[in-house]
Amino acid sequence: MQKIANQDLGRLDVAAVKTAPKIPLTVVLDSVRSMHNVGSIFRTCDAYRVEHILLTGTTPVPPHREIHKTALGATESVSWSYERDILTALNNLKSDHYTLIAIEQATEAMTPSQIPRICQQAEKLAVIFGHEVMGVSQAVIDLCHYCLELPQYGTKHSLNISVCAGIVIYELFNQLKDRISL
Repeated sequence: MQKIANQDLGRLDVAAVKTAPKIPLTVVLDSVRSMHNVGSIFRTCDAYRVEHILLTGTTPVPPHREIHKTALGATESVSWSYERDILTALNNLKSDHYTLIAIEQATEAMTPSQIPRICQQAEKLAVIFGHEVMGVSQAVIDLCHYCLELPQYGTKHSLNISVCAGIVIYELFNQLKDRISL
């Protein structure tokens, strides 16, 4: 094995990424307070060609030094927008035929093993991540088609939101990547 130098990875530049095909996924961040988490999620969305990030509520928006610290320029390569009211944002996505999935511990929550079935049925997906402490609100869950929970087996009841987002986005990418040419 030989480590590959960054310049030999064959990555697209920002202009090429902006026009490259994207997976039909919108990532919604509702009142995610940590700028480092926001930046990290931008970076993950860049890595897996997510179509759009929708920032809502009190989620900080670019440009900001603390977001840039972890995004490393991904705020320039990933399409994003801001909507103050999460319920308005989700109703707009629903009217545009998105299947809404709250990432939250809830009764009847599906597990990652059920993602392939959802991806086969849905044309476009939106996953909603909530506040780091309070999670996704019940009002948001009430608007969603599904909840997805990542099973955990330690003493803590949750993962860091950027870690959770990375796992969920990667799982969805694996199901949706055949819809685009890479």
